[in-house]
Amino acid sequence: MTIAFTPSETTPAEAGPVMAEEPEFWEPSAPEPRDGQDAEDRKDAEDARDSQDSRGAENQEGKEEADEEEGQDLGEVDPVVVRDAHDFGVYARTGGWAFALKVARSVRPGGQAAEGDARRKVSAKAFAELAGCSPERVMRHYKAWDMAADDGLVPQFEVLVPGENVDLPDADVWISYYSSRNSAASVRGQAISAAAEAEGIRPTKALEVAENPTALRAAILADPGTAEAARGALLDRMKEDPVLQTEMARAIARTGDLKKAVASEAKAADRIGYVRQIAEKGQFKTPAGQTVEAPPELRAEAERHLSLLDELDDSEEAGEWAGEAYDAVKGLAAKAIEEDPALRVQERRTKFYNSLQKATKVFEELTLDEVLEEEIFEDDMLQRLEALQEAIGSCISTLRRASTAS
Repeated sequence: MTIAFTPSETTPAEAGPVMAEEPEFWEPSAPEPRDGQDAEDRKDAEDARDSQDSRGAENQEGKEEADEEEGQDLGEVDPVVVRDAHDFGVYARTGGWAFALKVARSVRPGGQAAEGDARRKVSAKAFAELAGCSPERVMRHYKAWDMAADDGLVPQFEVLVPGENVDLPDADVWISYYSSRNSAASVRGQAISAAAEAEGIRPTKALEVAENPTALRAAILADPGTAEAARGALLDRMKEDPVLQTEMARAIARTGDLKKAVASEAKAADRIGYVRQIAEKGQFKTPAGQTVEAPPELRAEAERHLSLLDELDDSEEAGEWAGEAYDAVKGLAAKAIEEDPALRVQERRTKFYNSLQKATKVFEELTLDEVLEEEIFEDDMLQRLEALQEAIGSCISTLRRASTAS
């Protein structure tokens, strides 16, 4: 469908912004120009050339060079092309506001009184029929103008009359008011709107992002800043969303590289936690699992390493620093155990008990009934048990001798 714009009877300065074309908005085509109109158009073109010729010599020389490079004298451009360029410039500056103005000055939704200039306005349905689009699309432009009017950016509908032109906001502001879908009325849309208001942004911006996940994905993939914002949002949401926690954990576990990265970060976090406990609480856990007081030298070393770890930027890898701090602090902890006779004895006693408990548990879990019933017995099993019996007997004898000597 060819879209034509009717030339305004006023000058461009008086007429204000002229509407750019949009596929769904249709305006009746202008009648074929008469001979007199052709003469006026030719005169306008000649006047434009005369105006250009009257410019300063310096500007004119640069203009002529540019025209020669383009191979086109702008003074000879068809007036219809000039009008199209003007329309394009208006739309580039104002965006959807140009179409919203047409709706705002021409549409009178149901329920409004048809008095005065309002009699000239039509319903959204009638306007949509003339434009060749849906009434819903017309009303979305109407609502966008209404919200902007409430914010004082544009005049209210009541003061606008058909054909009137007003100063329009910048094109970048349009998306903050216009919603291409009716998602804001849904439960999901209301939740998004509430979250947007809590973050201090317009709900329409958040709704637009939510309605175009492909664009969101593209931004995350291409822009580190957007990816970081998405990461923070996901972490915040996972705190209150157990289902999302499970899905993320499952996705990470099924991805080899991510699984390794998580394991590495968990190891670094455990080591940092070990150093932090000594520095902040003055205690450390021995290899046998005892929690004991840390000597002043050990605590001072832990505090020094912890200060270095806390100064790392988020972008810096903490794994190497955590490993160095952990090795240094752990070495001092082992030294502290060996230099304290009472602690050394208690540590070894605890370690022996832990090993004994593990061995006892393993032996108790042996199921002899299954061995006999399923006939899985082999000579090697008996040999291992006999060796174990000898080792246990030797251990018992050693402990008895030690007990008698003490």
